Amino acid sequence: MNRRSFLTAATATATAAAVTCATPFTAHAAPASRPTTDRRLLHEWFTATHHSMEAMTTELGLAADKIDVSGSGTPAPSAQTSPTNIGCGLWSTVAAAGLGVISGTTMHRRLDHALSAVERLERAHGFWFNWYDAHDGSLLTTWPETGDPIRPFLSTVDNAWLVTGLRIAAHADPTLRSRVGALLADADWSYYYTPYDPADPVAGPGQLRGGYWPDKPGKGEPTGHHYGALNTEPRMASYLGIADGSLPTEHYWHLFRTLLPGAGQEQEPEGGYVEIDGVRVWEGHYTYRGRDLVPTWGGSMFEALMVPLFVPEAEWSPNSWGTTHERFVRSQIEHGLDEQGYGYWGFSPASIPEGGYREYGVDAIGMQEDGYHSLGVVTPHANFLALPQAPTEAVANLRGLYHAFGAYDDRYGFRDSVDVTTGRVSDFVLALDQGMITAALAQQLRPGLLQAPFRTGGFTGRVRPLLRKERFSI
Repeated sequence: MNRRSFLTAATATATAAAVTCATPFTAHAAPASRPTTDRRLLHEWFTATHHSMEAMTTELGLAADKIDVSGSGTPAPSAQTSPTNIGCGLWSTVAAAGLGVISGTTMHRRLDHALSAVERLERAHGFWFNWYDAHDGSLLTTWPETGDPIRPFLSTVDNAWLVTGLRIAAHADPTLRSRVGALLADADWSYYYTPYDPADPVAGPGQLRGGYWPDKPGKGEPTGHHYGALNTEPRMASYLGIADGSLPTEHYWHLFRTLLPGAGQEQEPEGGYVEIDGVRVWEGHYTYRGRDLVPTWGGSMFEALMVPLFVPEAEWSPNSWGTTHERFVRSQIEHGLDEQGYGYWGFSPASIPEGGYREYGVDAIGMQEDGYHSLGVVTPHANFLALPQAPTEAVANLRGLYHAFGAYDDRYGFRDSVDVTTGRVSDFVLALDQGMITAALAQQLRPGLLQAPFRTGGFTGRVRPLLRKERFSI
């Protein structure tokens, strides 16, 4: 689901030396078969995108939600920020140091400054609220753009991206590790977890809630939904909880590859039941243009491909996760070029070019019956996410958006979205989407740079064995 729409509506209603050019990160080599791309061009794109993240960062040290880059002057960061925005700012800073765009000393100074701001933010149950003032760190109780009331909310998925950024910062700069450790000491993912109840799997699905409004006694008021779909971005929270031991490993098997046969969903799935670690798992799949794959919830790129920027799913599970990632990208390409004839591809939630925000995707490869539709709106971050699977096609598509629509400039990188049917280009760049671009370019230019914190400890001991056992029916 669209986090931005859901959360806005819901809240209205109710060591520096560790990273220098001379001392590189531990990185894992790219597969030998990966096609080469224009590294100089990708580095230029990274530099411009990182500049936009710098422009979005307030004097307090937090990455704001967005900036309007349509004017000639220096853009002003938006009033609001979220845990996801802050996490994107943290890993973008680490990536910039790893790629030599900033020095290790600058990285340390910026991370230290941002961490000081994060330490000041109001929290509940060990987690961060969904919206803060990016300039003074106060908890937002009214939406800056409309004045609508905000009911403070603890989002599962948004907290996952902040924790991801904090772990990357701590790994890159050992002098910050104790402070990050103190921040994460109370971030227990079981807060969001509803244990599995075999007698009533609807009420007790073994899944994570979308979040809580903590203004009620006890845990607070939960969302009415759980994050049930496996191939969506909330699985980062699942991985983090399994890795640190706050969630049981069986939680992974209670997530849906597709909804069960007979349930209301985009298409009737094929597949079969298997028993893994004592759990009966429906290993279902969809078929799109003769291609079997595991769908996301809405059919968008970032649901499928944001998580593997950090967790090496395709490496640890090449015949399951690796295969479905490849097929998901190929499906997005064929939808844009062949099925719809747009001439361009890459569909994912982003700014509406004319203003606002909505989800875009390929409806047929999402479980939601009325899923995300492409509508001719191409989102550059979706192309960057596809670099591991389709580097030549992704770069060609991005070049086309640049030359045909003027969707790129060397100050702030690619605009957030382009309606290729009208030529309208968004005036904005968003921290979330620019953060995905910096992470994707870092992975392409220096494989493993941001993945290092997720190749140790519980990720190796608990998460990797699960992915090795995964047997998608594709």
